[in-house]
Amino acid sequence: MEDIVNHLQIPHPMSSELSASRVQRVRHEIRRRDLEVVRVESPSPHFRSVTFAGEALAGFVSASFDDHVKFMLGTDSAEPVRRDYTPRRYDPVAGELTIEFALHGDGPAAHWATQAAVGQRATIAGPRGSFIIPLDYDWHLLAGDETALPAIARRLEELPAQAKVIVVVQVDDPADRRVLASAATVSLHWVDDSAALLATVRALALPPGDGYAWCAGEAGAMAALRRVLVEEKGVSRHAVRAAAYWKHGTAAHHENLEA
Repeated sequence: MEDIVNHLQIPHPMSSELSASRVQRVRHEIRRRDLEVVRVESPSPHFRSVTFAGEALAGFVSASFDDHVKFMLGTDSAEPVRRDYTPRRYDPVAGELTIEFALHGDGPAAHWATQAAVGQRATIAGPRGSFIIPLDYDWHLLAGDETALPAIARRLEELPAQAKVIVVVQVDDPADRRVLASAATVSLHWVDDSAALLATVRALALPPGDGYAWCAGEAGAMAALRRVLVEEKGVSRHAVRAAAYWKHGTAAHHENLEA
């Protein structure tokens, strides 16, 4: 994504191996798809939901809320724009793909989303693969800044009724706090900045059992959050996925952070 007390939990001895073995990585054939905008919506002031359609979507696969596609503009120019975005929703029956843009900063993709209109065209590629986290963990933690909100919203919609999930989301503007639909039992915490995000996660009493923590946002903040989860909260490093969707001072940054 572009343009954004310590309750020590000691894991079960087998939780590292169990968490690691249950997560599945799959690869997909990478195809470039030229698509047309068919709908534009604003779920909150600093987000733009853009729905694309076109015959090129045939065969599109997004197996995980954690997926990302490469969104491309100016593909015929010397310096095309390429940014990573979450497939917010794919409807194979309608043949529609929705991407939700956080209007974070003043980068070219965010600027494009601000003025996006029906009939405009864009190119996407991917996802190149999926990191599939099972739905039936004893508990789930989803945490991140506004760039992670589309993935978090998708995951909440996918979790079943028996799931228990803790959600901590940082948004700069309270007007971007919205209803997040889910059949799961959700404990939702909205925070205003990265310090509050870190403090809120640090103060959590994580449930017992085999759980999984997913977090995404600014690189430095996510590295710190991963350290809190692994070193302070006792969560197995195999049961934490932390992604840097952006980095202060760097364009088009996306990486998965390891312990």
